[in-house]
This record gives sequence, structure tokens and C-alpha cells, in this order.
Amino acid sequence: MMKNSGFIKLTQWEHWPAFVYYLPLIPLFALRAIKGGHLIHFILANPGILYSGNGSESKYKTLSLLPESMRPNSFLFSQTDPITSVPAQLEAMQLHYPLIAKPNVGFRGYLVKKINDEDELLRYLRKVRTDVIIQDFIPYEKELGIFYHRFPGEKKGKISSVTIKKFIKVTGDGKSDLSQLIMNDQRAFLYYDLFAKIHKEKINFVYPEGERITLSVIGNHSKGTQFINGNHLIDAALEDFINEICIQIEGWYYGRLDIKYESMEKLLKAESFKILEINGIISEPTHIYDATHKDASFLKALKEINYHWSIMGKIGKKVHTDQGIPYPKIIPLVKNLLRLRVYTKKLKKLNKEAF
Repeated sequence: MMKNSGFIKLTQWEHWPAFVYYLPLIPLFALRAIKGGHLIHFILANPGILYSGNGSESKYKTLSLLPESMRPNSFLFSQTDPITSVPAQLEAMQLHYPLIAKPNVGFRGYLVKKINDEDELLRYLRKVRTDVIIQDFIPYEKELGIFYHRFPGEKKGKISSVTIKKFIKVTGDGKSDLSQLIMNDQRAFLYYDLFAKIHKEKINFVYPEGERITLSVIGNHSKGTQFINGNHLIDAALEDFINEICIQIEGWYYGRLDIKYESMEKLLKAESFKILEINGIISEPTHIYDATHKDASFLKALKEINYHWSIMGKIGKKVHTDQGIPYPKIIPLVKNLLRLRVYTKKLKKLNKEAF
């Protein structure tokens, strides 16, 4: 069965690594760079964020661009802070378990973890020696990834992608243990190693018949969450709501908001929701990963990425022209990317470990 999961991931394009999507588009990207008059004109698409959100920016600072009421209660634990100070910081921020811990600089869900108690949090902080965001766990069961862009000087932007994030669940039958339930599920077994690590203490537990078990609460594809094309949700009401939020984010014109919410009705009334992350130029229109959609194909996924990259470049060029912001110097950017590469390797290595 596990061999079969590897075969499925190899043959179904939604599971292919990111470089497979990006490599075919490099010639088009390079051509736009030449036509744009500057090699990295796209890097100004979000002038309010370090390198427009290329992955090296502080997630904590970026999220702080939002009004406090729209984001989870959180604080930044620095790697230089004594771990013994954590209980006092939690008390000062009125934070209670369960919590979410994640690297302040990170992407693709690396080391994003639900923390259930103090021992688990301290163990996490000792292992992940970097700046960490500690925030409320938002219990709403619904989550959307909404891709938005707006040209500088315009009052109204556009939603170009909506992704419904479906957290994988299995149902107890009173006979099979959790390991068997995962292996018997059509999608869950593809992430067996991940789910077995998350639920290691109950992997052999037999759940009562009818009990539902959520296997992951992190809305990332690499964490087993299924991405569903939600573009049918795009309408004037949703665009007005998202636009009202985004015009408050100074210096952010292009990227994706990850939003947890209770219901669509309440969301459109600006009730019972929290924005978990603001993503910049490395974010994707993640609806492309819904291979079950009737119009989905690998070729169309490439076209969507290329379309969004084209918009990103146009916004960056307009920021430069209209606001007079100079393009970043190449050498500091290259150094930034090299540091990010080293850092990312560290995150990937830690992410594979069980702790």
C-alpha cells in the first residue's frame, strides 16, 4: 500500500514538487523581465514587505499590518529569549492551549504545529532554534486561501483564485485502529507517515463507531489538507469584503490571504473569522492543485501561474513608476536568497524529525 502511495504521487500532478511547475515557465518569466526593463521589476509588487514577500520576510511583522481584530492573538518568541520566560509571556498575552507554533520565517507548512500543552511547547522551542510565532489556535473548521491583486492608485482590486481547504477526517468503526483507518482512506493513506507522526500516541487506538477524527488542522497541502477549487465563490460581495481588508494593508498589492472562518454568511458580515497569514510574491493561486475539478489539468495550472506572474510584474513596474521606489540592488538580493536557501534546508531537515 505504501509503495502504491509513492506511485500515485509520482503519476498525479497535484503531488508533484514545485520546481516541476516553475521550470517550464522560466523562459516566459525571463522574457517579461527583459520587456519590463529590469531583471527584478516584480520584486516591488509589495513594497511594504521585505522583498515583497519572497519567503525571507517576517510573518509576524507582515501579519501586524492588519488590524488587531482580524488576526490571531500572538507574540514573537525570539531565539535569544530564555525558554523559561514562555509561561509569563503566554500569561501576559492571555494565550491558552491549544496553540499554534510556527517559524517566523517559513513557508509550505514547515514546522507549523498545533501545541497542546506546556511540555510540548518547550520541547518544540528547544528543537526549533529560530524565531517562532506563538498564537491562538483558531477553532473554526472552515478555511479559504484567497488570492487578491490590486494595482497601485486603484481603489478596487480583484480576487483571481479561491481555494477551499478540506481537512482530512476519518470515521471510527469500533473495530479498526487509527492506523488502519488512515490506510483505508482513499486520500489519507497518501500522507500516512505524516499522520502517524501527528497521532503517534493514538495510532493504535480503536475509535468508537461514528466518531470523526481530524487528521491535520494545518491548512497546507504538504500537511495533507486537500485543496478544492473554490472559484465559484467569487462574487461582488466577497470581492467587496476582501477589498475592504486589503486596502488597509499598507504596501501590499499582490498575494494570498489564508482565512479561517465559521460560515460564509458570517464572513461576509466581517464576523467570526481570523486571517492566519498574508503571503506575498511566492504565494500561489492554490486552486490549481484541485485535480478533481472538471476543468483541471497540469497545463492549465501552468497557465494560471504564468498569468499571476504577469500581473505581479505589472504591479511591480507600476509601483516603481508611480511611487518612485527604486529597484533593490541585485547583490544584496542574491545574498538574501542564499541565506534563505541555507535556512530552508534547516527547516526541511527539522520538519522530517518527530518531536
